[in-house]
Amino acid sequence: MTLDIVLVLLLLLSALILFVTEWLRMDVVALLMLCALALLGLVSPSEAVSGFSNPAVLTVWAMFIMSEGLTRAGIADGIGRQVIRLSGSSESQMIIVIMLVSGLLSAFMSNIGVVALLLPVTVDAARRCGIPPAKVLMPMAFGAMLGGLLTLIGTPPNLLVSLALEGKSQPGFQFFDFALIGLPLLIMGTLFMAFFGRHLLPSTDPERIGLQGSRSLSDQYGLQERIFALRLPNSSLLAGRTLEDSGLINTVGLMIVALTRGKETFTLPSRHTVLQAGDVILAQGKFNRFERLRSWNSLDIVREAPILHEKLLASSAFAELELAADSPLIGETIVHHQFRERYQLNVLAVKHGGQTYSNKLNHITLVQGDKILVQGSQSTLATVEQQPDFLSVFSLSSDEVKKQYHLEERLFVLKLPVDSPLVDSSFADNRLGDAFDFRLLGVFRQGEIIQQFHSDDRLQAGDLLLIQGREEDLDILRGFKQLERLDDMSPYLDLLNKGKLALIEATLHPRSKYLGKSVSDLQLDKRFKVEVAAIWREGRAYRSGLGSLLLQPGDALLIVGPKPQLAMLNQSEDLIVMNPIQVKPVNASKAPLAAGLMGLMVLLTISGVLPIYLAAILAATLMVVSRCLTMEQAYAAIDWRSIFLIAGMLPLGLAMQHSGTAAWLAEGVLAGVGQYGPLVVLACLYWITALGTLVIPIVALVLIMAPIGLMLSSALGINGQAVMMVVAVAATSLTSPVSHPANTLVMGPGGYRFIDYLKAGGPLSFLLFLITMALIPIFWPLNAG
Repeated sequence: MTLDIVLVLLLLLSALILFVTEWLRMDVVALLMLCALALLGLVSPSEAVSGFSNPAVLTVWAMFIMSEGLTRAGIADGIGRQVIRLSGSSESQMIIVIMLVSGLLSAFMSNIGVVALLLPVTVDAARRCGIPPAKVLMPMAFGAMLGGLLTLIGTPPNLLVSLALEGKSQPGFQFFDFALIGLPLLIMGTLFMAFFGRHLLPSTDPERIGLQGSRSLSDQYGLQERIFALRLPNSSLLAGRTLEDSGLINTVGLMIVALTRGKETFTLPSRHTVLQAGDVILAQGKFNRFERLRSWNSLDIVREAPILHEKLLASSAFAELELAADSPLIGETIVHHQFRERYQLNVLAVKHGGQTYSNKLNHITLVQGDKILVQGSQSTLATVEQQPDFLSVFSLSSDEVKKQYHLEERLFVLKLPVDSPLVDSSFADNRLGDAFDFRLLGVFRQGEIIQQFHSDDRLQAGDLLLIQGREEDLDILRGFKQLERLDDMSPYLDLLNKGKLALIEATLHPRSKYLGKSVSDLQLDKRFKVEVAAIWREGRAYRSGLGSLLLQPGDALLIVGPKPQLAMLNQSEDLIVMNPIQVKPVNASKAPLAAGLMGLMVLLTISGVLPIYLAAILAATLMVVSRCLTMEQAYAAIDWRSIFLIAGMLPLGLAMQHSGTAAWLAEGVLAGVGQYGPLVVLACLYWITALGTLVIPIVALVLIMAPIGLMLSSALGINGQAVMMVVAVAATSLTSPVSHPANTLVMGPGGYRFIDYLKAGGPLSFLLFLITMALIPIFWPLNAG
């Protein structure tokens, strides 16, 4: 083993670790790989950037544009009508139709684009025919991936293995060569899913039936379990406040579905709507959380508070903590109970940007140099002085605290009556600091002030709670107590039935910029005047605390709003709407032209007039010239992550060949199974590739396996096309929701779990393996000739 081989293997291992852990985006990993190969001298500078002019890269971006042009020409409309017409009410028949349609489209379009295009069509067709969408969505995704094996342009791995052959001066694949294997695989895969595989998929989940006429989206997500109505009495302390200032949204975490005032109902009212006495609020959220907050109103304000304040100040130590440059608090906001659990100190105020803040501290993002005023015991402060999180710890006297911060104006004492529902509840159960701007500085119990208490300690009857907060927050608590819960909600729940509000189901596009971000980052309320009412994830619905929930691939979002606003979501490039209120405007008159340009590309390729990459670029350019789509839409259609991934990983394939790494790995495979014959070697190569799809992006995997496969074909005298066909077929991943965006895309709408992909995709993958091993020697005899 040479030094170059060691370096290539180390880089390969580093890339695999980064792909698996997702510490960095896959396209960033590819670009780092490109630079590292050049810096280490494993490829020349020109070879390092050669991927950007590689025919495969050019063809892939041109095909993204072609796919978008076909979509905008209204292809989906015609397909939807035909699927519904041909499917009837038979589950098997619908699976056959949808898998064949998705497969044939994927032969000429991006398979991710095909799944995105057919997703709402498939859901609608299934519900119209009384079939659970879960029975047909995974087969549709499988059909799209298998259809990619019908043509040279069906999927990037097909292009890559063909170009790898040409790079070794061997004949590459012709346009329809893949169909010799791909068509039997599509047909047998379709029959398997239609008559056997569908029984392995979830069916009648009571929370997720989704049948036309049986349960509405509201029922599926269990919205009515969390909807309740509240009326403001005539003397309400909340009257005159906006919805935002009332605490109902930010404090209780409610979504205000509607507000009725007299005979007029306002759906999804603005946060700035001013409440009036007599208003009826229809809200969605956890009523028990609302009740817990209301129970704090059972506490009494003690009038001899100044005496207790003095005792607290006398027994407490105060200090200003200046944040260090590398403090873990930098970039964070103050969460009172977390800070107390970590440092055993109470936060009283923050000096930030030249100003002093003593309320709404959770709105301040801490930066280096900020000073935090804290209160606690002297021993605790002595411990904090040793913490590297703080640059300095400056002690303050109680007089200095009063003079600089005027905190005595915000201190009051609450007494816990014997009959209070809060008696015997823990401090963790009652984190008012999470809801209001309250801080519990100490507990006066049996003549002593307790400053050291833990989350699991219990409140006792007669406790005096020394609180830092605002009187107006106490008014809000009293206002909560005044609110009347209505028993009859039928007049307000009729909003959906009467069409004033509607529900749609959507999922994030695999290339959405909001993956990994919070629901609030979507800003649907500001951009479209609609709200996310629930999220379906891994077999269950989440209906509260959605604002901070991080979006994951496969999530299904239930969105509520007026129909005109919901219709606007069809224009969002980040969402795929399963039941669109209105169909996205398309120029159906361009459909024949778009289809003709795709046919022209195929004709130019198979006739040999132009190589595939030039034919694809010409057809894509003509799509723009003929106004099937604009140039801006063409740019937006390209998945640049895929482009950079291919271009960045191509030099690794060159390095594996130049350094001898591919030959070294091939020798290892031969040493293990070479004595059993060429077919066993191919079978081994198949399963190594297939298992690799579970952890490595498919494009990167093919670029790694292609040079190894070519070395094996050379060592054993195996037909190079046979080996490359095995790699391309094995790269069709069906057993994991995260191994391919097509699988991820249907996970949320289908209500699938990870195990569902293994149950259906595992047996299908084994069937595809058997068919491939049987057909390869027939079409590509296992010899070099």
